[in-house]
Amino acid sequence: MAQVNADVKTAPNWIAAASASFVVIWATGFIVARLSAPHVEPLTFLAVRFGIAGIVLAVLAMFFKARWPGRRAMTHAVVAGTMLHGGYLGACYWAVAQGLPAGIAALIAGLQPILTAIFAGKLLGERITPRHWLGLAVALAGVALVLAPKLSLSTTRGITPVTILAMVFGAISITLGSIYQKRHVTHVDLLPGIAWQYAGGFIVVFLGALLSEHFRFDATADAWIALGWSVIVLSIGAILLLMALIRHGDVSRVSALIFLVPAVAAIMAWLLFDETLTLVQIMGMLVCAAGVIIVTRGNTR
Repeated sequence: MAQVNADVKTAPNWIAAASASFVVIWATGFIVARLSAPHVEPLTFLAVRFGIAGIVLAVLAMFFKARWPGRRAMTHAVVAGTMLHGGYLGACYWAVAQGLPAGIAALIAGLQPILTAIFAGKLLGERITPRHWLGLAVALAGVALVLAPKLSLSTTRGITPVTILAMVFGAISITLGSIYQKRHVTHVDLLPGIAWQYAGGFIVVFLGALLSEHFRFDATADAWIALGWSVIVLSIGAILLLMALIRHGDVSRVSALIFLVPAVAAIMAWLLFDETLTLVQIMGMLVCAAGVIIVTRGNTR
């Protein structure tokens, strides 16, 4: 314990700010989905985003002379990307475009640490403890408190069974993608690995757009701002920030703060889009955060 305290005291001063910044940046992803929705079809938006970000990261990988993966590792990276980016963000952006509030989308996506712990137990043989089931039960109770006051069965937009199921699908997709990456893509250099992941994500959302959208992009200021932010800040800046945190061994600090993402996203959505939550829904968010903490606290010891 003394050694841990000493490491914290001698850690660079920027690490705490960088960790908090990463969480805020992650939360803006849901805001971008909300900002872009009136101007760009969701899967079209992601296809453009993944295409540009993948090319930029590939160029950076060549500039820094990163080691490119072989065919087998490349395939694994592409498969991981179909789930981590294509399935997860595709479902998220589609649900938000159908009227699901950004804060609630972030809340459902925030179940991912719990789902990862449970799915890892089933797929990787890791031990599932009563704490995991307790955390899941508490988190689901919190989600129910948030959804119940505004759940609608009579409309096709907003908080509906379809948009909720889409976000659940997205949370499961990023969970399975994380586990797949842990098993198969851990030794790939980050820049080329993420570039290939974006290629996998691009394939999923491009095919989805080809089948269900008209590639609408109205080229308004909001559309360009959303695209620029998502490519430069989310797809590239957040990755580089995460690289810096990994280098200093503080990924656990980021993991511990992930439970704040839904609340941060809800506050941003309130400030920018006047999305509101009732007192019961705010209490539900706190309960859900408690469920995530119950699971992740044991994992970060």
